[in-house]
Amino acid sequence: MTPTDGKPGRRRGQELENALLDAAWDELNDHGYGAFTIDAVAQRAGTSRAVLYRRWPTRDELAQAAITHAVRTVVRTVPDTGSLRGDLIAMLLDFNETRSQFAAMLSVHLGAFYAETGQTIADLRRSIVREESGPTVQEIYDRAAARGELDPDRLTPRIANLPFDLYRHDIMVTLQPLSEAAVVEIVDDIFLPLVRPRPA
Repeated sequence: MTPTDGKPGRRRGQELENALLDAAWDELNDHGYGAFTIDAVAQRAGTSRAVLYRRWPTRDELAQAAITHAVRTVVRTVPDTGSLRGDLIAMLLDFNETRSQFAAMLSVHLGAFYAETGQTIADLRRSIVREESGPTVQEIYDRAAARGELDPDRLTPRIANLPFDLYRHDIMVTLQPLSEAAVVEIVDDIFLPLVRPRPA
């Protein structure tokens, strides 16, 4: 039913949950986990503590849910430029727009979260990755292998993750998006020589 008094209707279901998680994410970004409380999120979301506690009994569960929700809301695309080099450069530069804030959050704002829960950045990242869906970099590698640009036998799991691990490392150290020159260096000088087919 549409309200007749000009005020927004009561939020329910997924709409309410999204609003709560958006508020929690904003609270983490503004104040970090050290000052993160259920009360503060409830006030920001314009709701009661009980509404939050019914869904997330502890603040660490709420924080982790908020981070996962924020990742899910980012529209993920896998570039198809026609070359492995072009695809990886395009994807890493896109991460500057979509992922650099997450990297800063994981390294700067969540120190108290790791101390309180015993988790590490790697643990949190793995739990987020498990929740992600949609296109993945494996599509880029599969296309490149079909074009003969990489040797699948040389693409070990560690090497497959290497461009993104290097990207995340720089972001977490500098708290700044990577320059295009740094992205090109990761792809051209470090990654591609490791996966190109060896001469017969």
